[in-house]
Amino acid sequence: MTDFREGAGRGDKAVPEGGSGSAGDEGGARPVVDDWALGGSARPAGSGLRVGYVPGVILTKWRRTWAERFPDVPLEAVGVEESEVRRALSDGVVDLCFVRLPVEPDGLHLIQLYEEQPVVWVAKEHAIAAVDEVSVADLADEEVLTDVSAVNIDRVVAEVAVLRVPLSVARSNNRRDLVHRPVVDAPTTTVALAWPRDVDSDLIQEFIGVVRGRSVNSSRSARERADRDGGAAGDGARKRDGEGAQRDGSRKRDARGAGKQPASRKPRKPAPRGGRGRRR
Repeated sequence: MTDFREGAGRGDKAVPEGGSGSAGDEGGARPVVDDWALGGSARPAGSGLRVGYVPGVILTKWRRTWAERFPDVPLEAVGVEESEVRRALSDGVVDLCFVRLPVEPDGLHLIQLYEEQPVVWVAKEHAIAAVDEVSVADLADEEVLTDVSAVNIDRVVAEVAVLRVPLSVARSNNRRDLVHRPVVDAPTTTVALAWPRDVDSDLIQEFIGVVRGRSVNSSRSARERADRDGGAAGDGARKRDGEGAQRDGSRKRDARGAGKQPASRKPRKPAPRGGRGRRR
């Protein structure tokens, strides 16, 4: 399967369910993003689509595609802490959210997108910074943290602990005092797209199509638009098409018959009277 991520091939692995994004501008330099909590709650209905994302995931490619296809429909990207994903979805703060598994799946649709390479994030002066890669066993004597927070990053900078995080998270936080090294035998993490089972809309389905890599002319997208926009007008169009086809067929039959004359018949000779002819 084609991996559509920006910077694909640098550590994250695609899985069969779809393409994905990668670390970048949405995450910025902040290890924890919680804009939605700062900015308020659910927005008014009909005001576009709001898509959440956990740290390390960017939406640049998908946002670009969305803007090309739906220039009049706003798409807002909202950073969400991993611990707040369920609340952001259930409270309607976001319509969909890029999450990092595992999350509690009850009441959610989930589309798995890609797997992330685990790395260990350490201070530049740490001994691990001198090697190209490490194993889980190499970290046995370290205090390994997994929650990316300002407090934990300070502990890493002080060489009191190390952080094991997805590559995308380390890459999205470009700190000069930290480096990351791959953990070759640690389990990968999976990024998925989640949205509530009891919430659906045409915009949500369109965004899912964008994430799955459907082209604007794909059969499914075209069918969904036809179903949404057709209705009675579509039935009328089909009826008109059928009537037009009948007229076309009649014209074709008339054209085939044009110019042909019925076969001429020779007049029959009258039968002689009285059977045999009269003698002279």
